[in-house]
Amino acid sequence: MYPKIFVAVISLLLVSVIPAQKTIAIKCGQVLDTRTGAVLQNQIVVVKGNLIQSISPAKGFTQKTDTSIDLSAFTVMAGLIDCHTHVLLQGDITSEDYDVQVLKESIPYRTIRAVKSANQSLQNGFTTIRDLGTEGAGFADVDIKKAIIKGEMNGPRMFVATLAINTTGHYPLKESDYAWELKLPKGLQEITGADEGRRAVREQIAHGADWIKIYADRGYTQLADGSYRSLPNFTNEEINAIGNETIRSNRKLAAHAVTRDGILASINAGASSIEHGFGMDDECIKLMVEKNVYWCPTIYVNEYVAEGRALAGSPINKYFSQSEPALFKKALKAGIKIAYGTDIGGYDWKLPQAKDFELMVSYGMSGLEAIQTATINAADLLGLANKIGEIKPGAFADIIAVSSDPSKNVRLLQDVKWVMKDGLVKK
Repeated sequence: MYPKIFVAVISLLLVSVIPAQKTIAIKCGQVLDTRTGAVLQNQIVVVKGNLIQSISPAKGFTQKTDTSIDLSAFTVMAGLIDCHTHVLLQGDITSEDYDVQVLKESIPYRTIRAVKSANQSLQNGFTTIRDLGTEGAGFADVDIKKAIIKGEMNGPRMFVATLAINTTGHYPLKESDYAWELKLPKGLQEITGADEGRRAVREQIAHGADWIKIYADRGYTQLADGSYRSLPNFTNEEINAIGNETIRSNRKLAAHAVTRDGILASINAGASSIEHGFGMDDECIKLMVEKNVYWCPTIYVNEYVAEGRALAGSPINKYFSQSEPALFKKALKAGIKIAYGTDIGGYDWKLPQAKDFELMVSYGMSGLEAIQTATINAADLLGLANKIGEIKPGAFADIIAVSSDPSKNVRLLQDVKWVMKDGLVKK
């Protein structure tokens, strides 16, 4: 038995070492329920530490809290989620734009700029992102993620994919564009053969990858009947080995896949999400619905690059823009799961990260459905259902405020007024 005085001293020391979690009462003019679409008037959201403790009507609220925040003039909702970003890129319409970043900008310099990009995403109201590849910047996305977690910088909660994987010779930089004597850096990790594919997955996970990303196809063409085809990048043995190793390692696979040639192979290899998918067909949609595979349409980035690439001699993105509205409506009607993804970094970080909401609504979604792609749907894809994308007890205190109900006008999400992430006010 320890003396009582000793026990008392230890208790006092423990109290001083473990700080008490502060409670905050957030007075909300309106709260948008992202799951039901209900707009609740005059609510109090109580945050304790980094979690939401409760939500209740302001009338009759008597709980004592450490402090309060008055958002009674605003509509409050859960923080947004972008499932396709590149914080280490700054926009690349042409291959020259891309090559300049990889060849002329050091990884430390690109990482410094990524600090700004990550914070920009948070200021845009995106409290969680999935960053799908460093594009030649090594494992710097893991460093950015660590720095955010440790409080060294501001940024969203991050899921990172590190290098991404493709087969030898099928991704920039292209050796044929430069002197063949030079050994040029690449925008990802190249493999040849199933064993190298497994090794790449293991290496990337060992360095901190949360997701594995592949580039499944290339060389996109539109056929006379308006359909699209491409060249698959992997053999069946290669892509299946990558998918199998990813799943065995308790990770998920994201596939850059644009036409059936990459999409079907990726789904059969176990991909959890198809990125872009501009040229998918009915068989792709059917299989994605059957296997609960998410689609990240990345609509705006295609529009952003289309004109410049057409001027450079590649009009395929313009063709995708013309067929995208009908494709989107067909996929929506079929019940395909859609998660919000912008590919920002593929376009300039100074441009709106919330632009895709507006485009999805113009293609047939309701405002609430568009918002759900970046809240409850995205949370499900990332394995954090009930923890992000909703304001509910037990969820992370990731909260944003806009001037009015965004389900009635999604353009409001391009002007987020206030941001809280993990219980800390960031804007």
